[in-house]
Amino acid sequence: MQVKKQKGNCFRVRFIAVLMLLTILLVSVTGCGKNKDTSPRGDLPKQVTVGTIRIANDKTVAYQSGFFKEYFEDRGIEVKMVFFDSGTAANVAFASGDLDFAEMGYTNAIVALDKNIPVELIWIHEILGQNEALVAQKGRGINSIKDLKGKKVATPFSSTSHYALLQALKSEGLDAGDITLLDMNTEDILAAWRRGDIDAAYTWEPTLTQMKETGVVITDSEVLARSGITTADIELVSTDFSKRYPQLVSDYLRAQERAIKTYKETPDVAIESAAKHLQIDKEVAKTQMAGTLWLGAEEQLNSSYLGKEGSPGNFHKVFMDTAVFLYEAKKIGKVPTEEAIEKFINTTYIEKIISVE
Repeated sequence: MQVKKQKGNCFRVRFIAVLMLLTILLVSVTGCGKNKDTSPRGDLPKQVTVGTIRIANDKTVAYQSGFFKEYFEDRGIEVKMVFFDSGTAANVAFASGDLDFAEMGYTNAIVALDKNIPVELIWIHEILGQNEALVAQKGRGINSIKDLKGKKVATPFSSTSHYALLQALKSEGLDAGDITLLDMNTEDILAAWRRGDIDAAYTWEPTLTQMKETGVVITDSEVLARSGITTADIELVSTDFSKRYPQLVSDYLRAQERAIKTYKETPDVAIESAAKHLQIDKEVAKTQMAGTLWLGAEEQLNSSYLGKEGSPGNFHKVFMDTAVFLYEAKKIGKVPTEEAIEKFINTTYIEKIISVE
């Protein structure tokens, strides 16, 4: 009788074990959507700190449309948005360990690489065009780039606008020494413009629109791009964060990829979202968005832009050429190697998005 009882107990134990295994498998299958994070539940951050600049782009649309909420907040991860006037300030926050993600002009990404700030480039938000321009005060005899000689011109140093301005001067046989070049953030530029303290400025939206009301556009980043001078806004991520939460980095980009699709398929919906988030008129948001080129995930991996891991795209050359320029302008300490640039630009998170679509 004792032997039979032991056999019965063994049978029941095995039966319960099989049931538990089937239950675990069923839960795993039903809960395994492509939007789900694969990180261990106990290893997710309570908060993600995201740096942003006040422009209408894919990040703006993603946040207002609730895509970040779906990928992060529904998992109990708070998304804290922090505004930065420039990439310089964002780099300081990255260096202090106070930031997980941030967008900025790619020139500031070059500065981050030069200063060994622990970040990597993971996304191109937009190729800049009419949303970034050189505008001059009316009535001051400035009708061309050559007319800037001897004038006071402001721009945020180490920004895409700074790079574009100096390249524009170079194209007309001028350099920074031919003008009084002033380093100002966008808010100070607007204030100086209204006081009449500066003759011209190379800056971006939303400051640009307000200056256009009383000024004249001399050139813009779309015109310069046609001559081979390409500028872009990009996204950096802290490597401390990306090494620990690679799945969250891909999900972060996936939210912005959805925003780009929303803009391309239903532009009015995206424009309304951007306008609401930034608390600006829809026509202003529409103008800002129309002035840039938005790249989806597959487009970003095109050889014209980021390329793929092991096969760098043309943006690597743009990055290197700009680094050489910044070095010659004494804005960085050294020119990075091609290997350093290839390591810094990490496309694996975008490639992961493509692989699960």
